[in-house]
Amino acid sequence: MSGPVPRALVASVLAGLLVYVQPAGAHKTARTTGTTAAPPVPAGPSVPAPLPVLAPLSVPGGPGPRALAYVAELHSDSVSVVDTRTNRVVGTVPVGDGPDSTAVAPDGSTVYVTDSGADTVSVIDAHRGEVVATVPVGDEPSRVAVSPDGRRVYVANVASDDVSVIDARRNRVVATIEVGDAPLGLAFLPDGSRLYVANAGSDEVWVIGPRRHRVLGTVPVGEGPTALAVTPDGSRLYVSNLTSGDVSVVDTRRDEVVATVEVGDGPAGVAVLPDGRRVYVANTVGDDVSVIDTCRNEVTATVPVGEEPNGIAVTPDGSRVYVTEFADDEVSVIGTRRDRVVATVEVGAGPTGVAITPAESGRPGWSARRPPLGGEPGGCPRPVGPRP
Repeated sequence: MSGPVPRALVASVLAGLLVYVQPAGAHKTARTTGTTAAPPVPAGPSVPAPLPVLAPLSVPGGPGPRALAYVAELHSDSVSVVDTRTNRVVGTVPVGDGPDSTAVAPDGSTVYVTDSGADTVSVIDAHRGEVVATVPVGDEPSRVAVSPDGRRVYVANVASDDVSVIDARRNRVVATIEVGDAPLGLAFLPDGSRLYVANAGSDEVWVIGPRRHRVLGTVPVGEGPTALAVTPDGSRLYVSNLTSGDVSVVDTRRDEVVATVEVGDGPAGVAVLPDGRRVYVANTVGDDVSVIDTCRNEVTATVPVGEEPNGIAVTPDGSRVYVTEFADDEVSVIGTRRDRVVATVEVGAGPTGVAITPAESGRPGWSARRPPLGGEPGGCPRPVGPRP
């Protein structure tokens, strides 16, 4: 770790996170950094006609259902669909201006895409491989998350400091939650009882009760919290702090930081393996991925990848990690057995967020026994004697 990353440098590197893409002729000020946003991005290469995309399928004799990775491409105004079995693009779906992040419904049937330049969310039917609805939300939507029951979709609007709540059945906003300065990351506990919101401008994570949309508390973390990931047992929340170059580990039972892990330069996307034992962090300035052991809360490996890694997602079986590379227009595939890059996939221009279809029928892709919600992290040895 070479030291904290200056906010101005981060703003210039992370076009999809802190410098916003605007429609033609528009020009806004980035509220997170206090600097002027970059001018509109020139039109990218033409987007090919969308290919038919099918929801995850079970292949006879195969290792399980096909998992699809949906990659938001900020400069192409499109989403590439990657078959994680073959590491090939099997579809391209045109969406709104400046797509920044993606999220997949628990049943894999629907994909939600934040259009940061259009202030909308594009709703993709995964079976048809096309946009079936466009939902207006707040200013510059940056992140999206689907509730565990699939009934609500939550969108972090970085410029209006709020979260839009979409009814997934009717595809319309039914509530707006005021949060902190420049909300970016979103994550649910597995049981859906709490929503966590990372506010990059105020260096804190807000805890929301989704049932009544009430703020239950705030958790101070590092500088520039950008992305969130919860362990499968719900015991820990991992927060990537873009500016301070570290990851805050939050105990979700007490909602307080219990450890801070130094990682690479400019940590952005963060993801947890399905067994809860490792966390992968995309370091957008360092051009690598840090691997954190969740039992020891320390980095055990560093994986070099392409330029400006940004979004990150894990396959349901935990065998591979997909990392978008904003400057290279590629996705690196990391094999988790040896923590090294095993494939590279060419996608559209400016890939940012990535999401992968969940395990079949909502079942996790691992067989480890889960401790009760809020207990010790899964897979970690428990101390001898009574718990404090």
